[in-house]
Amino acid sequence: MGTGILIDTNAVIDFQSGQLPTAALNWMVRMIDEGAGYLSVINRIELFIRPGDTNEEAALRQFVASCQVLPLDEPVVLQTIRLRQQHRVKLPDAIIAATALVHGLLLLSRNTSDFRTVAGLTLLNPHEPDGLPA
Repeated sequence: MGTGILIDTNAVIDFQSGQLPTAALNWMVRMIDEGAGYLSVINRIELFIRPGDTNEEAALRQFVASCQVLPLDEPVVLQTIRLRQQHRVKLPDAIIAATALVHGLLLLSRNTSDFRTVAGLTLLNPHEPDGLPA
């Protein structure tokens, strides 16, 4: 799949609510515009379970449509099982991490502590924009 970012639910919420630092916001928009923005099916589910007003939901639908949503397919399932066997990570986080690993994507998440122990996962915190790639 090449270089791209898997955008965690909290990063989408921060994006939608205007809470991202400007550098991270601009970088994220550029990645999405270049077709390098991805979501796990878990992120999609998490995003739409919290109720919002009509405008918020429309903006969220537009955001999700601008990214490719990656399915919970067999390689992701197998990687999730391995992660759960090796780490004390919640199932949704294991699926998100497995999706990033299987597809060779960077994971953009504010909740770095949820993913720190996952070997091979490249994790970026959008609230630390100095750590974002150029």
